[in-house]
Amino acid sequence: MSSVNSTLSERSALLGDVHDGAERGEVRVKQVAQDIAQSQVQSSRLARIKYYLPFTAWLPNYSVSLLGGDFLAGISVACILVPQSISYATSLARLSPLAGLFSASIPGIIYALLGSSRQLSVAPEASLSLLIGQVIQDTLHADPHEHPKNPEAISMAVATITMFQAGLFMFLLGLFRLGFIDVLLSRALLTGFVTALGVVISIEQFIPMLGLTDLEHAFNPQTTFDKFVFLIRNAATHEHRPTTLISFIALAVLVGFRLIKARFRKHWFIGRLPELLIVVIASTALCRHYAWDKLGVSILGSVPINNEDGSFVHFPLHKSTLKYMKSTTTTAVLMAIIGYLDSIVSAKQNAVRFGYSISPNRELVALGAANIVGSFIPGLVPAAGSLTRSRINADSGGRSQMASLICSALVLLSTFFLLPALYFLPRCILGSVVFLVVFTIVAEAPHEVSYFWRMRSWTDLGLMLITFITTLLFNIEIGIVCSIICSLLLVVHKSSRPRLTILGRIPGTTRWKPVTDTPEAKEDVQGTLIVRLRDNLNFERLRRLELYGLQPSHPSDAPRREQASVIVFHLADLDDCDASAAQIFYELLESYKTRDVAVFITHLRPAMFLIFERAGIVELLGNDAFYEDVAAAMSRIEMVELMAARQRQ
Repeated sequence: MSSVNSTLSERSALLGDVHDGAERGEVRVKQVAQDIAQSQVQSSRLARIKYYLPFTAWLPNYSVSLLGGDFLAGISVACILVPQSISYATSLARLSPLAGLFSASIPGIIYALLGSSRQLSVAPEASLSLLIGQVIQDTLHADPHEHPKNPEAISMAVATITMFQAGLFMFLLGLFRLGFIDVLLSRALLTGFVTALGVVISIEQFIPMLGLTDLEHAFNPQTTFDKFVFLIRNAATHEHRPTTLISFIALAVLVGFRLIKARFRKHWFIGRLPELLIVVIASTALCRHYAWDKLGVSILGSVPINNEDGSFVHFPLHKSTLKYMKSTTTTAVLMAIIGYLDSIVSAKQNAVRFGYSISPNRELVALGAANIVGSFIPGLVPAAGSLTRSRINADSGGRSQMASLICSALVLLSTFFLLPALYFLPRCILGSVVFLVVFTIVAEAPHEVSYFWRMRSWTDLGLMLITFITTLLFNIEIGIVCSIICSLLLVVHKSSRPRLTILGRIPGTTRWKPVTDTPEAKEDVQGTLIVRLRDNLNFERLRRLELYGLQPSHPSDAPRREQASVIVFHLADLDDCDASAAQIFYELLESYKTRDVAVFITHLRPAMFLIFERAGIVELLGNDAFYEDVAAAMSRIEMVELMAARQRQ
């Protein structure tokens, strides 16, 4: 008996151990599952952090092997950016050289940390600088008695609030995932705008290049046409000869550099010569040695770097800036759109070239943040990406955002240490620099025009012409607004035209094919129209299709087809239908029933059937109007026709 009890106790203990082991195994499995789930959550969080803060992905994993190329690219772009940003700020934006230099460094640093493009160079652009200059001039002329002794304060306030609004608008576009707007605006629009902008800037730069700046202030021409007339009347009689000679000799040297670099592009040293910086330094040295300023040549002069309160950073929204918010909002919105379009074109080209992907929404957020942060330094120029600088960055070896950080650091060093050395820089040289850059941009327009002409794309040519003429005759804001409206109207017009196809039966089969693509397909049942919709619901053209078919027709033409007594809708391609479209379809079906037209619907997806049921379409037509395919519907129609024929007999 004791042995039996011992055996039972051993078995009980063994079962207990097995039960405990099973429980421990179950606990272990649950722990492993929890660890895996937690690891997946952490991985997902890390992926999201890398998406929203791209520098957390590339900076910790940065390879030292890339540093040489990035450093060379940073130096190459900085050599171009320093004279270019000074030129844009002084010649186009009518601001201090500091505005251009800080705009070429601070936004570039922010973008390098938040942007998804590895080669994009974010700095002042000619179009944005010109827009800032125009809105500043309009503000000064609108209220000439405010702060008459300190117009610089007004200029800085206007530039600050405009940059902040442009950055905020970009940021919001990215936040609401509207980065697709670049595909809505036509390439012809951009070509027409850039070409007109080049003409506007060229006319603007001829004035300082001819030494007519003081005379311009006396006459104060407003529009581009007025400035063109001003140049025609005064270029030959009032031009300042030393300034003119210096300007056009510098321009000739710059063009010569470009030709030499194009001719010997295989030699890497010649290809990387910073011609802009060379001309700026050489002209400064010559001006100082030969005292060109005593001949009446306007020079850059002293540029104070320290602010009165000793601080560079100020909150952009305060009393002196908010009063200009309303008058600058339209310009800021346009600047945001133009800056984004310029940037995304360059970013996509480099992404394709080097085999990585970019996020348009992240680009908008990064550009917006860069300009918002830049607006905390008063009086800067809005920054955007440049196709030319980004190409130089890539060609010079830039393979990561580190090149932009290096470039921005070099520009900051130049701001504090190089700018005082440019005291004797002739201002007309800055006009020559801008003129050369703009000429390079405009030189691409003939190729675009010839392409559209060769393709017989009269719509694109018309849109380009509208943009070009309105920008020249009025101003940049009106030109870009008109062209954007025209472009969006074209997009809406194309999207509102449904792709409708009339189907016919291939003889001897139960297959139905488009009559336009398949010659043997015939509409063998008279009075029956079989329509296939190849995109989402839009039924405005169905009546014309019923009377005229697919061939182009004028509203005054007589109907080519008999009115249909039976209509079959092939809706296999429909995957969505909003409430408005369903309502339009319901009203259309009601009109068919009023005319005693039989309606059948085939290939309808279950989700679409539910939508039609909610809209009352199923109740209106009845369940017997819905068939699986066209063949089943046609069998029903032919049977009804046969029964009707027998009754008539």
